[in-house]
Amino acid sequence: MGDVPANMPHRQRAAPPGKPAARPARIPTKRWGDAPHYAALDLGTNNCRLLIARPQGNGFAVVDAFSRIVRLGEGLASSGRLSDAAIDRTIAALRICADKLRRRNVLVARSVATEACRQAANGAEFIERAYRETGIRLDIISPEEEARLAVLGCHALMEPGDGPALIFDIGGGSTELVLIDLSGDHPRVLDWHSARWGVVSLTEHAGGGHTTEALGESYARMRALATESFAAFAARVPAKLKAPRLLGTSGTVTTLASVFLELDHYDRAKVDGLIVPTEAMRRISAELSGMSVAERSRLPCIGGERADLVVAGCAILESILDLWPAERLGVADRGIREGILRRLMGAQRP
Repeated sequence: MGDVPANMPHRQRAAPPGKPAARPARIPTKRWGDAPHYAALDLGTNNCRLLIARPQGNGFAVVDAFSRIVRLGEGLASSGRLSDAAIDRTIAALRICADKLRRRNVLVARSVATEACRQAANGAEFIERAYRETGIRLDIISPEEEARLAVLGCHALMEPGDGPALIFDIGGGSTELVLIDLSGDHPRVLDWHSARWGVVSLTEHAGGGHTTEALGESYARMRALATESFAAFAARVPAKLKAPRLLGTSGTVTTLASVFLELDHYDRAKVDGLIVPTEAMRRISAELSGMSVAERSRLPCIGGERADLVVAGCAILESILDLWPAERLGVADRGIREGILRRLMGAQRP
């Protein structure tokens, strides 16, 4: 028998005399779980994040998500290796991700690891153990691919305007800066730069202090180091950014945006896509840099997990704003994972 098109009218055939009428054939309906699911896992220096989604229109609908601060790169700057404790924390998070991937019957998945695994002497050893114990095979991607995936994942939130724009991703072990052209149908990368400092590496190298004076000196050191790490990129692009448009994607900018909104708990719907005056972000950064870790930990949306790292993020952000003094900053709670999903679903590469 041939297939009947779904849009053809269905007519119930009459039953022969003496026989009960046949029940109408049940037309199968596609359940949520029947749609193909895709997954993207981003293992950074500080966070392990998973996103599971299904295609919908020109984008996708999120089916499940997971995020946990694992601090994989803790102590890496001094030892050159991933510590046993950091590996154990990360493996525990990856087990949760593996369980979600199985339960959601994911069709296609990609899992990537970034700066901590790039730098660590035992990075490849950790990747092998993670696969052996969880079944998740992590690809250690280059800084350039990391930057391009972030662009693909968040460029739609860039504020409208003319000329090139700058997207930056303040990570745990590095910061990526990408100059993009949005004049065509798809974003085009004009230039990019990966700086050596992220919130974990910069905190461990130059953070600390308990007195007001010591905190101020630490913050100044971190800003100077961040500015120096951006110097080569800044020398190449200033003429192209006469009226800079900036979009930040990271825990730093989403956390500061939450403080700006005075939220009592994090709300992605209110933060993702927000446009914030840069002077407000500078003011919040300055205030946080003068607080103790205990004081910062009591603030909603910062808490104990981010209290010791957020100041390094503030220093990196202020250094970016010094070099590219925009009036407003776009905030994106999306990036590498979304970029992976879009690429898996066929989006054009930037």
